[in-house]
Amino acid sequence: MPDTQNGRVAVYLDFDNIVLSWYDRVHGRNSYARDRQRIADDPTDPETSARLQAAVVDVGAIIDYASSFGTLVLTRAYADWSAPVNAEYRSQLVSRAVDLVQLFPAAAYAKNGADIRLAVDAVEDMFRLDDLSHVVIVAGDSDYVPLAQRCKRLGRYVVGIGVAGSTAKALTAACDEFASYDSLPGVERPGLERRGTERPGTERRDSERSERQEAPKRQRRAKAAPASRESIAPEPVDEVATEAVADDPIDGSEDAEIAVTGLLIRALWLSHEKDDSGWLHSSAVKQQMRRMDPSFSEKALGFRSFSDFLKSRSDVAELEETGHERLVRLKDQAG
Repeated sequence: MPDTQNGRVAVYLDFDNIVLSWYDRVHGRNSYARDRQRIADDPTDPETSARLQAAVVDVGAIIDYASSFGTLVLTRAYADWSAPVNAEYRSQLVSRAVDLVQLFPAAAYAKNGADIRLAVDAVEDMFRLDDLSHVVIVAGDSDYVPLAQRCKRLGRYVVGIGVAGSTAKALTAACDEFASYDSLPGVERPGLERRGTERPGTERRDSERSERQEAPKRQRRAKAAPASRESIAPEPVDEVATEAVADDPIDGSEDAEIAVTGLLIRALWLSHEKDDSGWLHSSAVKQQMRRMDPSFSEKALGFRSFSDFLKSRSDVAELEETGHERLVRLKDQAG
C-alpha cells in the first residue's frame, strides 16, 4: 500500500447515489423511490422532513476517512444541487472545501449523468496530476468498475466507500480497499440493526464510544457547575440572565473543548483502522487531526505541546513516553 503519511488523495462523490442508498438503508429497500414525488412536492412537510432528517449523510465522516490516506488534493461532489434533498447539504460540503459539480438532468432521472461526468473528470485528473497516489470513489454502482480498474492500471491505490446492501460486489472487488459507510467512525447506524451480521462486541464498542464522547462533556459541566452556583445568589435563576450567559462568546470555549476532544477520538479511531497494533506515534495522530481540521492548534488551546494536550484528555487517550518516543492509544485499547 502507498505511504499514507505522504499520500496525495483525490475524492469523488456520486452524491445522489450515497444519499439515496443511505435513505433506503435507514427506511427500507426502495423507500426513496416511493417517497421521491412527496419529497419533490414538499420537503418541508413534517413527516417528510423527519424521514429526511433520520437519513442524513455525515459527509464529514467520509472526508475524514479519506484524509487518513494522505493529503486531500481535491474533493468533488456530483449532483443536481437544486434538488431539495441535495440542497440541504450545500453549506456542509462548502465548509469542508468540497467542489460542487452541478448536473442538470436532461431526462427524467438522468441515471448515468454523475457516473459519466465523474469518470471523465477522474481520468483527466490522473493524467493531469502526476502526484496523485490515491483515488477515493464514494458510490456503489457497478458502473464504476471500469473506472476503478483504469485507476489501478495507472498506478493509483483505489479506495471505495459505499452503503452496505447497496454496493455492487463487482465494485468491491475492483477496489484495492473498500469501506462500508455504515462502519466509518462517527456514523450512527440505523435503529434497526441487521441481526446476526454484526461482529461480536460491536454494540458494546459502540456504546463505549458514545460514553467516551459524552464523558468529557459531563465532566466539564460538573466542574463548571460549582463556580456558577457560587457566583449567583441562591435565588431562582433569572431567564434573561441565563440567555445572556448562553449567548456570551466566552462561554463558547466549553463547546470548543468538547469539539476538539471529539476530533481527537475520531483521529485515533481512523489511525487504529490503519494500524491495529495498538500504540500510535503522537505525531501521526496530530497530523491526522490537522488533516481533518487545519485550524487545530494545541497552543491556541493553551497547551505548550501536543503531549500536554494528550495528557489533558486522559479520560479518552492513554499516553506513553519512552525516551524520545511518544505513543498514544484509545483508552479502551489498554489491555
